[in-house]
Amino acid sequence: MIDQLIADIRKKQAPIVVGLDPMIRFLPPHIIEEAIKEYGETPNAAAAAILRYNRELIDHIWDLVPAVKPQIAMYEQFGIPGLTAYKQTIEYAKEKGLTVIGDIKRGDIGSTSEAYAAGHLGKVRIGSKSYYGFDEDFATLAPYMGSDSITPFLKVCGEEKKGIFVLVKTSNPSSGEFQDRLIDGRPLYEWVAEKVVEWGNNYMGQSYSYVGAVVGATYPEMGRTLRKLMPKSYILVPGYGAQGGEGADLKHFFHEDGLGAIVNSSRGIIAAWQQEKYASYGALRYAEAARAAVMDMKEDINQALG
Repeated sequence: MIDQLIADIRKKQAPIVVGLDPMIRFLPPHIIEEAIKEYGETPNAAAAAILRYNRELIDHIWDLVPAVKPQIAMYEQFGIPGLTAYKQTIEYAKEKGLTVIGDIKRGDIGSTSEAYAAGHLGKVRIGSKSYYGFDEDFATLAPYMGSDSITPFLKVCGEEKKGIFVLVKTSNPSSGEFQDRLIDGRPLYEWVAEKVVEWGNNYMGQSYSYVGAVVGATYPEMGRTLRKLMPKSYILVPGYGAQGGEGADLKHFFHEDGLGAIVNSSRGIIAAWQQEKYASYGALRYAEAARAAVMDMKEDINQALG
């Protein structure tokens, strides 16, 4: 999938992934009201509203971006109906030709990690048949428990030609509490970056590894260092837009050919209709506002990359 993702980035000239993080407060009132009218004030109503919201967003952005990134927590909070909406969102995005990055941030060991890998990227066997679970193309992983937590995913990536993005230097303000700690004179995130390279050496696409890294746009100088440490690892860059990252911060995450990174924006796009800049679209045209926000983001990034 890394080769397909890169091909779509080239085709659409947009190193952008849209985070589908549908918090209820982002949804236009008419969508919530109609769902409650049909299902009552229940988790089923929330899930139905989220799915409708996502589908309309996808309808308006699929031709502009190569990928979407649903954050599973926003769906899990509504229990089984929410997870059903998560799965249906993945299926709908794939129908539109989009790569799906499952933002699941899993990180466990042994049989637990094997089960996560099978459920999100691989298959489960039931009798003589095999079935995909959620079937994302990529998954985000937390490496705190070491190689034991990553290896089962690598095995599935090799079998399915899918990929992972390992948390290396995250965009949140407190990330430095652990990630910036010095070990033998070097910050922890550099040691993790070297493991990303090691893990990815045996899982290569045409130019980049199946094993990528998450590095926040809010730390551009660290991004420069990590780009050099991980030359064949694609970098997923959160923190653009609502978290403070700007196009000018992104140049160091990319190689000179404009490849090597994909930038995420979530509420800056999916809740654009609530921003002053796009307020003229109103709640009923929220998906059109999202499309306009994607186009502005694309222009900002391409200008920064020259």
